[in-house]
Amino acid sequence: MTHVTDVEAKDVLIIENTRSAVAGLLRGRSLAAQFLVFQLVVVAVVLVAVAAVSVTQSEAEFREVRGQRMIAVAENMASTPIVRDRYQDPFAAQTLAPEVDRAVALSGASLAEILGPDGVVRASSDPSRIGTRVDLGASRADEGRAWFGDADVDGTHSLVGQVPILAINGDVLAIASVSEMYPSVWALLSGAGESLLVYLGLGAALGMVASWLLSRRIKRHTRGLEVAEIANLADHREALLHSIREGVIAVNDDGEITLLNDGAQDLLGVPGNAVGRRVDEVGIDPAVVSLLTSGADGQAADDTVIATRTRVLALSRRPATSQGRQIGTVTTMRDSTELAALQGQLSSHKSVTDTLRAQTHEFANQLHTISGLVQLGEYDAVRDLVGTLTRRRAEISDAVTQRIADPAVAALLIAKTSLAAESGVELRLDPASHLGALDQALATDVITLLGNLIDNAVDVSVGAAQARVTVRIDDREGLTISVIDSGPGVPEHLREEIFARGVTSKPEVPGGRGIGLALVRLVTAQQGGTVEVGDAPGGGARFSVQLKAVRTHA
Repeated sequence: MTHVTDVEAKDVLIIENTRSAVAGLLRGRSLAAQFLVFQLVVVAVVLVAVAAVSVTQSEAEFREVRGQRMIAVAENMASTPIVRDRYQDPFAAQTLAPEVDRAVALSGASLAEILGPDGVVRASSDPSRIGTRVDLGASRADEGRAWFGDADVDGTHSLVGQVPILAINGDVLAIASVSEMYPSVWALLSGAGESLLVYLGLGAALGMVASWLLSRRIKRHTRGLEVAEIANLADHREALLHSIREGVIAVNDDGEITLLNDGAQDLLGVPGNAVGRRVDEVGIDPAVVSLLTSGADGQAADDTVIATRTRVLALSRRPATSQGRQIGTVTTMRDSTELAALQGQLSSHKSVTDTLRAQTHEFANQLHTISGLVQLGEYDAVRDLVGTLTRRRAEISDAVTQRIADPAVAALLIAKTSLAAESGVELRLDPASHLGALDQALATDVITLLGNLIDNAVDVSVGAAQARVTVRIDDREGLTISVIDSGPGVPEHLREEIFARGVTSKPEVPGGRGIGLALVRLVTAQQGGTVEVGDAPGGGARFSVQLKAVRTHA
């Protein structure tokens, strides 16, 4: 027989209705109130679960202990001589009534009966049941075995113990049956001990207090914002970060990327799954990594320009704090590649202006000399001076144009020769140099590369014992540009950093030419080439640029 207890039915009802009940309680309430209600529901469910376990244990204990008791009472009643002698008497109901009543009184059972093998009640402590048929169901008493178990007695869930009354040959003559109703849930809880009710009440009180404190804490930490408001803020933040052109990257104190927008992914060339990984493990340029991880001291870095192999980036780093404690840094960046190119062109124009100024100064001195000689009537000296100046100018021009066929590059070298001479530096073109005519676009890039390398070499060679800069250009296998200076050279550990580090958009910062060497590497990378720096044979530094292909025109 299957029977659902009150406790089981209550558990099923709670499980089925918890979702709708919680949803109804939370609807329209603040975030703190929702957490409070939710925690109270959790506490209530836990208390019900504890109570259910306690009831189940008490019920199992009741079944085991009282089941054995029912069998013992039934055996005692079955062994009574009068019961064995008069169970078939037509007046057995009246004759055996004292015995079944005594069994009920002595055992505390709800009902005691004498049944026939067919289940018909012959004597009962409840006279109204005499003559009715009992469904023996799972009972084994009709087979000659004692049995106890659950059964329905007049619609009441009861614990029944049944013992057969056997004949000498083992036939079942009658059945002694004793039953007791299962106690109510409250009775089972009470039977588990009054302390259980105290503990349940104390647990409920503590749970309510803890839930209230938690709701207050949540409300304080969320600044009183509700769930929808927090979701809207998160959505707006994501939309804002990923829609702006400037790059934004946040790094915590452990060097892990905690935020990376689309702009930063594009500028740094890193994948979107870089969030959560260390900044030095996702392929970011080492110079940028150094800047991103150097903010542990809480110092800001404003307008720092770093040239990677493909871009010129202007970065600004700020410490990120929470509740007065630094948790990392936030760095914004913008692409200054076009600006750097414009600055390089401006530097080229400035170089031409400086060259013209130097030549103007030189020509003015020469004209003054000629004027003085004319006034003195030294016409032969005038002729000799003009001849010397003409030959010298022709030698410089011929030395360049015989080896360099591109007019723009040749003009740059001639102009730089005069400008270097004004600084006390000799600029020489290697006799092995050779360059044909170039496309206009390539000629512009070559001028940018050559101009910046020569300017850098002249600057570091000023004041040297033999101030000399040697330039070699060769287009027979690709295009190779080599510039050797007589300066102090470049230490090996700085040969990568000089193309990116120490460059800033602030004009007052020392460092010479701003983005000169950075622009050299950038233009070289755009042409698919490489740039290297090493030691010159006679001391100083040697900068070598190798471009993969040369585009010439007829």
